[in-house]
Amino acid sequence: MFVKVFVMTHKEFPIPPDPVYIPLQVGRSLSNDLGFLGDHTGDNISDKNRSFCELTGMYWIWKNLKTEGYVGVCHYRRYPVNEKNLIMTEEEYLSILKEYEFITTKKLTLNFSYYDGYAANHNIRDLDVTGEVIREKFPEYYPAFLRLVHQNQTYFGNIIITSKENFDAYASWVFAILFETEERIDISEYDDYHKRVFGFLSEFLLTVWLDVNRLSVYEIMVGMTSEKYETMDVKDAIAAYFAKKDLVGAKKYLQDTLQKRPDILMEASDITGELKLAMQMIATFEREYQESKSALLDSVQDFKELVKHFEKVNAIVRRQKNLTFQTEDLAYLQSRCISKTMLQIAMELMVK
Repeated sequence: MFVKVFVMTHKEFPIPPDPVYIPLQVGRSLSNDLGFLGDHTGDNISDKNRSFCELTGMYWIWKNLKTEGYVGVCHYRRYPVNEKNLIMTEEEYLSILKEYEFITTKKLTLNFSYYDGYAANHNIRDLDVTGEVIREKFPEYYPAFLRLVHQNQTYFGNIIITSKENFDAYASWVFAILFETEERIDISEYDDYHKRVFGFLSEFLLTVWLDVNRLSVYEIMVGMTSEKYETMDVKDAIAAYFAKKDLVGAKKYLQDTLQKRPDILMEASDITGELKLAMQMIATFEREYQESKSALLDSVQDFKELVKHFEKVNAIVRRQKNLTFQTEDLAYLQSRCISKTMLQIAMELMVK
């Protein structure tokens, strides 16, 4: 047996040297040729890429790839990795697939139910309609959908490796649901982010399908080879505001960005956690100005330096909370410009 893992991409990227990974350009019918295999040949839905995301590539694999081996899907920035944080090899995949029927990501554990999270960031009617379609077309899946949608875990990223038989079975099910849902909802007024609705929905639907089919699942770690360009742009913009000591501008910019891109703070986007730190910085500086008319931002405007400082403060507060406070922690607190406000906000965040 052999494995083919298709790397979904819409831009050029450094291809892993292992031949198990095959670049597949998604949305090829809507964009310029990158020189990779495209999802626009044969039976395809390439022109739906703006709303179906990597699913256009999954559809192409389902309909056009004939193989008796294992197939998989990952992304040009996200790869399954082993315990050493190295990209998985074909040999490692085959070893796992001797014991397990399906490889996918470790479940995300949310601070709220999937339903509440979806309602906060998307049009909840889209998820409700998806449930209605499942109840009508696949009633045996509906109890699991209802149960899981009100729990707080989900798989993410549509990263899977399994037999072509299992891949086809899942694809047949999920596309039947999504195509019917597409007929019943109107996304014409959605912005570019929210138009990706079917990609978002499919991540949770994989959770439902695996639960009902009782396949043995190996949950694998996912490594990021690079940060999203959108995330880097946001950090650069915040850094520019800080450089000008424009706290009001930084706060408004971040609030506006979160309105358009609520996923920007998810671990899959903010892989360094620096955007969450930026939010903490803004809250800290704002309260410092309210309480004492001055803030750390008056003396330090470099974003990278501020990140290191807040990371250190948070680590100290965490150790204090866990009763593992160290001698050098006290020295750092005494030698740096650290207000009671900064420590208080860090402690407040620790208990959330």
